[in-house]
Amino acid sequence: MCIRWLLGSSQLQRAWRAASLKHLPYGHQGTRRWRHSGGSTYRAVIFDMGGVLIPSPGKMAAEWEVRNHIPSGTVLKALSSGGENGPWMKFMRAEITIEDFLQEFRKLCSEISKTDMSVDFFSFLLTNEQVVKQFPVMTEAITQIRAKGLQTALLSNNFFLPNGKSFLPLDRKQFDVVVESCLEGICKPDPRIYKLCLERLGRKPSECILLEDLGPNLKAAASLGIHTIKVNDPETAVKELKTLLGFTLRTVVPNTRPVRKTMEIPKDSLEKYLRDLLGIQTTGPLELLQFDHGQSNPTYYIKLANQQMVLRKKPPGTLLPSAHAVEREFRIMKALKNAGVPVPKVLDLCEDSRIVGTPFYVMEYCSGLTYKDPSLPGLEPSQRQAIYTAMNRVLCKIHSVDLKATGLEDYGKHGDYITRQVQTWIKQYRATETSTIPAMERLIEWLPLHLPSQQRTTVVHGDFRLDNLLFHPETNEVLAVLDWELSTLGDPLADVAYSCLAHYLPSSFPIQPGLGDCDLTKLGIPTAEEYFRMYCLHMGIPPTENWNFYMAFSFFRIAAILQGVYKRSLTGQASSATAEQSGKLTEFMSNLAWDFAVKEGFRVFKEMPPTKPLTRSHHTWARPQFLPRTLGRRSYVTSTDSSPAHASKGALVFSPEGLSPPVREVYQRLKQFIERHVYPAEPELQSHQASAERWTPSPLVEDLKEKAKAEGLWNLFLPIETDPERKYGAGLTNVEYAHLCELMGTSLYAPEIFNCSAPDTGNMEVLVRYGTEEQKARWLTPLLEGKARSCFAMTEPQVASSDATNIESSIREEDGFYVINGHKWWISGILDPRCQLCVFMGKTDPHAPRHQQQSVLLVPMDTPGIKIIRPLTVYGLEDAPGKVPCGLREAPGRAGHDSGRHRPVPCGD
Repeated sequence: MCIRWLLGSSQLQRAWRAASLKHLPYGHQGTRRWRHSGGSTYRAVIFDMGGVLIPSPGKMAAEWEVRNHIPSGTVLKALSSGGENGPWMKFMRAEITIEDFLQEFRKLCSEISKTDMSVDFFSFLLTNEQVVKQFPVMTEAITQIRAKGLQTALLSNNFFLPNGKSFLPLDRKQFDVVVESCLEGICKPDPRIYKLCLERLGRKPSECILLEDLGPNLKAAASLGIHTIKVNDPETAVKELKTLLGFTLRTVVPNTRPVRKTMEIPKDSLEKYLRDLLGIQTTGPLELLQFDHGQSNPTYYIKLANQQMVLRKKPPGTLLPSAHAVEREFRIMKALKNAGVPVPKVLDLCEDSRIVGTPFYVMEYCSGLTYKDPSLPGLEPSQRQAIYTAMNRVLCKIHSVDLKATGLEDYGKHGDYITRQVQTWIKQYRATETSTIPAMERLIEWLPLHLPSQQRTTVVHGDFRLDNLLFHPETNEVLAVLDWELSTLGDPLADVAYSCLAHYLPSSFPIQPGLGDCDLTKLGIPTAEEYFRMYCLHMGIPPTENWNFYMAFSFFRIAAILQGVYKRSLTGQASSATAEQSGKLTEFMSNLAWDFAVKEGFRVFKEMPPTKPLTRSHHTWARPQFLPRTLGRRSYVTSTDSSPAHASKGALVFSPEGLSPPVREVYQRLKQFIERHVYPAEPELQSHQASAERWTPSPLVEDLKEKAKAEGLWNLFLPIETDPERKYGAGLTNVEYAHLCELMGTSLYAPEIFNCSAPDTGNMEVLVRYGTEEQKARWLTPLLEGKARSCFAMTEPQVASSDATNIESSIREEDGFYVINGHKWWISGILDPRCQLCVFMGKTDPHAPRHQQQSVLLVPMDTPGIKIIRPLTVYGLEDAPGKVPCGLREAPGRAGHDSGRHRPVPCGD
């Protein structure tokens, strides 16, 4: 096992350390609810990190163990082993190196679980700053504490990361003092570390409050005279802290925070404008907060006298043409309110930039619930179903608005919406491009070539998703649809697809949690397909046939938006504190988009009418013009997964722990087989490869192949899209196979042992897809059984034939035969004595369009006229007897055809 991420966090230490100290008196001797005598007040609040400021990994560990079939308590036991002198405690005191800790941790985990347990993904969860985020309630509390002039400190047991920095996924600027165990060589509950924190604060113990989640640590602090609050729940702890301090620690309005410094607006001019607008005569200060989500138009909460309002403005700086059009938002919301669509009442549009720096509009504040997490944690399945149904119905209501009656006929162009949108977002992306992203380049080429015809024109929201809706807390009905910046007239199916984006994102996605790895049936949430069918039923329309295109376009658009946010973050214009992260996510989104594009491509390809046959009707298959744009690029994307278990997911899986249970079980069996049988055999296999018999198959490999076949670890490579009935392979998607392939890639010999080595894998897939039944019986069956090998002949010495359009070997028809003439080299697998089939690429029509000149023939290796010249080396090294680079000259040969099977025969020069 290789632990690539450093495991742990400060709260892990506390949780597991507490478990190792169960024999000690527990607790902090009670919480003393008093203020100091003589009227003195608290001057500083000290925070622990784990379980107080960021989520406790104890629960995360338990969930991870259940999800990955790891014995419960394994991680806890491993980290608490040895108590104060155990490897975990020593590591947090920086007494041992990362390497020593990881070695010992692996050993402990393996002993406890009785298996070679991989903890890569769990350690990633614990240390990844995109996943381990600070509780908003604590962020608000710290802001309010500092605003009142009190000091804040962080006192945490933590450790060093592999990069030499300490693990601290927090903004250090929140604290006047930061004390870390790994830097000081002292861990809580050692009294010295508390005294050190007090010394740096310059405070007496009686002037400080400590928030901590572990009893032994609280007890040690209390013994010094520090007031303590035990944190079981952050919300409850903040309420207790508020009582002690005597002032509020929460902003009144949900999802708001103090205005970011870069997003401040002049309050005096705004207050004067609002008093004139609303006729407010009473005195009282204007309260201003900023909503903490949103990436585009900065949005503020305003309270003036008894009026609550929301202000949305354009961001500062130079903007792209037609972007951030608050004027259009104002117009559409005013029209839809009159049409009965639930939107906030707009009050005024101000295009005078002198008021707050940019144009803005004001609307009434609506009180309700906003759900940021699409999995709707804490709700019952029936409630989740009701919320998604309400979301679906309000979208239908938007799409049913009478354009003429609402005066919105000219709100956008009619027809060709997708065409214009594709061009718009390509232009927007190009205007904010900071580097070349391969998937975006492919999409920019692919999307305009596969546009669906628009059937209807309706109002489209343009950014319709769950967290842009405000729900009634009791009835689960939508009270208001928010954020109309991207609205226009267009194809309503674009809205439907966009609202399903979360279905394909992982739950740990940093900007917006997704549902890709959730059990939707258990949660009561409709799958993307069910949600789409629900929409079609409500609208009374038939389901679309090109759903994947709409999904590809939706992800492409998000990628372009994220790129724009990232570009603005470079100039300090973005409204979100997480804007800079979006630069790293653009490529992720574009890869998801390309995934759907390829799925759509396969659908189009399968539904294409038969191509017009060429004059040589004996060709095995004619490649459509569409094929090079999709099939030739499959290595970039996941394959379509037609299995019901994965039908609603489609999200990328970045770790074996994210695989479905059946595939994860195959992964573990494969891992065990390689470790038990393949690695130990490598010395003998290396000796064989260096011996005089190196060009003959190794008996040991053949023996291992039979063992692998008996354990069902055989032909894992064939993708489910190629073999949907699982007649030949394991029925895995490319994403699933990628993790198995990574395992096999740790040994030079493993791929052949599991019959997953090139070039046979590609040749077998070609035969499965396009071979006749006779060709499959003659070539595919022995290849699948591992009794034969094959080779692929494309590259030529005279030309740059990595571009296959340059190849010169000719294939011509003559009296019902094929005449083949050419010189090939770097032919993988040809010197293996078991090689029976050569998949040969040659030029059949030099006068056809450039990418339609070639064909592929199946040529038996015993055909007279084939001459193998010599083995080739790579940097002086041979690779016997498997993937062997070598030279091959095809003397002219005739190929007859009988029931579609090609039988080359010699014909002489």
